[in-house]
Amino acid sequence: MSVKQRPVLAGLTLMLVAVLTACAGGADKGDGHGGGKGGAYSKPHSDQVRGLYDAVRHLPRKTVKGTRAHMVKECDPATRKVKHTSRSGSGKRKRTRTWYTTERYEQCHKVRKGSETYTRVVRTERWCVRLDDVNGKATKDDLWFRVSPATYSEVHGKQAHARVKFEPRARGC
Repeated sequence: MSVKQRPVLAGLTLMLVAVLTACAGGADKGDGHGGGKGGAYSKPHSDQVRGLYDAVRHLPRKTVKGTRAHMVKECDPATRKVKHTSRSGSGKRKRTRTWYTTERYEQCHKVRKGSETYTRVVRTERWCVRLDDVNGKATKDDLWFRVSPATYSEVHGKQAHARVKFEPRARGC
């Protein structure tokens, strides 16, 4: 990169950062920037759900043992010829001298040496809450929502069919 191109690249980088900051900042804060009501960049009013507490479910993390190839780095000594040139003189008296040397190095590659066992996660740990009358609709019963451990603890201590309100991580369990 030439010395003349560096200020131009720095200026372009600065403009890109400013534009991305402006776009992201307005959408996250919900301050009215980003296309108005219902625009592509406006934040929804709330993701919270409310309803009557029905049940909770805790699914622990599930793992299985697996085996895979155990790879080991092996290096062998090797050599290669390196060409050197030297130029001297000027005009008609230019002279080029060439000579070769042998360079030593290590050539490395991975080789399979047996197998190894490892633990693979099949299912992550989940905390779920089941609600009735979701968002005030009597027809929406027995819907599961995945929640944070803190929300799970808070809801689990309540009486059956108590009114609860929380922000779920995902639908279903």
